[in-house]
Amino acid sequence: MNVMTFNIRCDKASDLQNNWQYRKDFAAKMIGFYNVDIVGTQEVFKNQLDDLLGRLPGYSFIGVGRIDGKEKGEHSAIFFKAQQFEVEKNGHFWLSQQPEEAGSVGWDAACERIVTWGIFIEKKTGLRFAFFNTHFDHIGETARKESAMLLKKRIIEIAGTLPVILTGDLNVPPEALAVQTLLSDGFLADTRKIANFVYGPNWSFHDFGRTPMEERKLIDYILVSKGSKVNKYACISETLDLTFLSDHNPIFAEIELAR
Repeated sequence: MNVMTFNIRCDKASDLQNNWQYRKDFAAKMIGFYNVDIVGTQEVFKNQLDDLLGRLPGYSFIGVGRIDGKEKGEHSAIFFKAQQFEVEKNGHFWLSQQPEEAGSVGWDAACERIVTWGIFIEKKTGLRFAFFNTHFDHIGETARKESAMLLKKRIIEIAGTLPVILTGDLNVPPEALAVQTLLSDGFLADTRKIANFVYGPNWSFHDFGRTPMEERKLIDYILVSKGSKVNKYACISETLDLTFLSDHNPIFAEIELAR
């Protein structure tokens, strides 16, 4: 299946020429062009969620706003092809000491952080798999470490023996503690590291091209459970004339999940 993680950048008037209104068509067409079957998104406001659904016929989504557990604030929504996948069950939790408390802020984090998850069934093959999508805090180092530990624990509890895909903006490079915590026991692997073919730069955040090249880092990830195959991996660094897809590059992977 074709999988993507994509921090679309929330809709902010202060972004001026990089505002969502100038990017939304480009972003939706990019998802369609790469024929993405399922994509974990970050920083999605309700109006952006509606914009994407309107431009991606055949897709559905799961996810809630991180402020109230309904529609308020950023969503870490999972979009998927409705004809291809059935959602067996789904849910969400906050990355905090009170994971079930809507809007809770954990440890030294600057704001609310959430995980959206679903157990999916691929209709054609009957394959069941667990998909998790998240966005770690950009300030709190302790929050990122604790978030990784909590997420890893919940993945084991929710997924059980099912194959797993984890997408997210983890806000730190691969060598950082939060990423290494997720990878530490070998259950999850970084698709970039195990892909047969890798395309694109080794950085994903660029702040709409403003970050100096030598300071750009890879902070967006697709992780998969042990035994899965990754045929292709791409960090998509594309512009339409002077218009960026986002302040992050989307990450794409063609995956064969271990059964």
